Amino acid sequence: MEPLPESSDRNWTEPGIYEVSAGVYRIPLPLPNDALRAVNVYAVTDGEKLVLVDSGWALTLARQQLADALSGIGAELADVSEFLVTHVHRDHYSQAVVLRREFGSKIALGQDEEPSLKVSGNPDRLPMEAQVDLLYQAGAVEIVEALGRQFGTDLRHTEADLWEAPDEWLTPGRRPILPGREFDVVATPGHTTGHVVFVDDTADLLFSGDHVLPHITPSIGFQPVPAELPLNDFIDSLRLVRAMPDRRMLPAHGPVSESVHTRVDELLDHHRQRLETMGSQIASGASTAYEAAHRVGWTRRNRKLSEMDSFNQMLAVLETAAHLDLLVSQGKLITQTVDGVRHYSMP
Repeated sequence: MEPLPESSDRNWTEPGIYEVSAGVYRIPLPLPNDALRAVNVYAVTDGEKLVLVDSGWALTLARQQLADALSGIGAELADVSEFLVTHVHRDHYSQAVVLRREFGSKIALGQDEEPSLKVSGNPDRLPMEAQVDLLYQAGAVEIVEALGRQFGTDLRHTEADLWEAPDEWLTPGRRPILPGREFDVVATPGHTTGHVVFVDDTADLLFSGDHVLPHITPSIGFQPVPAELPLNDFIDSLRLVRAMPDRRMLPAHGPVSESVHTRVDELLDHHRQRLETMGSQIASGASTAYEAAHRVGWTRRNRKLSEMDSFNQMLAVLETAAHLDLLVSQGKLITQTVDGVRHYSMP
């Protein structure tokens, strides 16, 4: 499999290896039953040392496609010296753990992912336990019941062993990657608390993980240990990236984009509008996050909450709660909890 030049004319999910810049290659890997369809892993090499940004989901097909792609630059899975992982979600972290066991490669992950990683590694943890609690607070009992029908109500985390600790906890600052090449590690909490992006000044690139995505708005705070105000964290992180020099954006999902600033501006504008929209739902009579989520459209197709599957309904309601809670922190709404359910109203 020979490397191909990066091209906007090609579907970004098409398997292969694509040269983004000198010594930097994009490798899309498949995802199971996921609307995102693929995750981008990036290979960075000087011809001798090989480092991967993110790793993909621990799937047989993903492993084979990664091996096939690396063969295009004369490398094998055993040649990967380390994985730099942007955050602890399964499609970014789990394959690194499996490959480390076999080949001894190292894994580096953001320090603030440690609490969620520990909880994920608990075999007695119920699936989406924290999210179920948040759904009850949002008044979304129906979604909890639907999730139980879809995923089971008494399943233990059967893949707890995939959440082994990394070899290194990353903290913000400059870090050697290859001889003569360094990345800046930048903390960008919001999507998850410990999310990081990597800045490559050598090639004027930003590996944005799931913090900035070209086609979708990233989910907010979907993790085993929830943050208090994940949307506030996310917006602050967007502003941090916006204050940095503009660079070519290498996202985890979607095609390479020429300007990270352009997309950050769109995301900031989206959340400004969404905050206004969510606040107006409370002003017009909605009381809970679940009620507010029913009144607004979702995705680019403006779908109703009832038209979505239970997992995406969960994400939508939790995102609604994140917006409402930020409005409370800004003094634009007030809240009280009655029988475990958070109710919102105008001040």
